[in-house]
Amino acid sequence: MKQRQDPRFALCLLPVVFLAGCVSHDMTDLESYVARVKSQPPGPIEPLPEIQPIDVYVYEPGDRRDPFTPDEETEPTQQAIADNGLAPDPTRRKEELESQPLDSLRMVGTLDLDDVRWALIRTNNGILHRVKVGNYLGMNNGQITSISDDQIQLTEIVSDAPGQWRERPATIALTQ
Repeated sequence: MKQRQDPRFALCLLPVVFLAGCVSHDMTDLESYVARVKSQPPGPIEPLPEIQPIDVYVYEPGDRRDPFTPDEETEPTQQAIADNGLAPDPTRRKEELESQPLDSLRMVGTLDLDDVRWALIRTNNGILHRVKVGNYLGMNNGQITSISDDQIQLTEIVSDAPGQWRERPATIALTQ
């Protein structure tokens, strides 16, 4: 059985064949053009624009406060932290998933290994992480308190006001 060839194929092939015949290895035109351009004297360079002077402003504080030192009202004091007993540990080394917002993390499963339950967390960029009770998640000092088959429960420590902290429960549900 003989197949018919599509006439569009021949039309597409025609420019390729035509251009293939135009190839020349003679580069004398190019070499003469490059030599002519290189032999021209360089043109003048435009001068740099004149720099405009900047008006100087001197801050006179008078009886106003220094804007570069924090107020005593806004700076958390040890007394305010001691009032409710809650505060995140500033010396604790941050875990990798604490740089991710909690709503960008997805629980995709659990894993039981050596009597420890692990939750599998996927980030927005597709990386899979393994976490257990006691690990930290999210940007609000969230510590995992329990892991079940269908969710991760954690407690976040959030600031109500400078130096005033409270605990807030949060969950990450299993996504299909």
